[in-house]
Amino acid sequence: MASSMANSLLRRVSRFPISFAVLAPRPTALSYSALASSLSSSALLLRRELKQSIWNPSPFLFLRFASTKLGSDENLMRVLQSEIDCVQESEEPSQEPDVPEGFPFEIIDTPGDQTIVLKREYAGEIIQATVYMNLDEEAIGEDNEDGDDDEDEDDDQKSKIQQSISLHITIDKGEGPILEFGCNLNSDELQIETMETKSRDDSDGQGAYQGPDFSDLDENLQKAFHKYLEVRGFQDSLHSFLHEYMMNKDEREYLTWLKNIKEFIMK
Repeated sequence: MASSMANSLLRRVSRFPISFAVLAPRPTALSYSALASSLSSSALLLRRELKQSIWNPSPFLFLRFASTKLGSDENLMRVLQSEIDCVQESEEPSQEPDVPEGFPFEIIDTPGDQTIVLKREYAGEIIQATVYMNLDEEAIGEDNEDGDDDEDEDDDQKSKIQQSISLHITIDKGEGPILEFGCNLNSDELQIETMETKSRDDSDGQGAYQGPDFSDLDENLQKAFHKYLEVRGFQDSLHSFLHEYMMNKDEREYLTWLKNIKEFIMK
């Protein structure tokens, strides 16, 4: 039985890189306890070597990962620079659109923002409008799918996409509630989508009565509100100027964004 146990232990020992010196026959008989002791020592040595290799990896491993990182970063840098060059080459000389005659607003254009703010004072009121592009993705998708349509239909589709100027207008009399309008401005007219008053102490307006849908109001009341905004400077003629201004801003912001990403990767 002792011989059977010794053979079993020898098979287990063969799985570990034990020195031949440990397993070499000796003048005296190899007892079970001596063999077990040798196995335990070898296993302990193996664990130490494994632990050391994990906590102290080869410097060649670091070099390999560093080389991979540098290679991927350099490729990204080349692609970014290529895109920057392409944008700069395709851009026409940067030229802001001419401000329409009698334009009553100050334009607040903060670099890095996707919106601009129109601001003015009128009869003691502080009027602000946040302007942003609101591209109709469904319209763009339909335009791509209908690539075989004639040029007139393409022009109509482009016209629809150009109608996507959105305005969030606030009118502040200095005290009391603030009147807010949500509007879409297209080449034909200023469309009022929403209208509500908000308390100064309740900026999110949760729980406040929102009023009916603007389209459900009496037609004469709708016309009166359109006139109310018109005399404060929000006219249909703003569309062409704001659309061109926002398109130019988008090009500038995209180029700046690319350069900022490149600068980050270079660090």
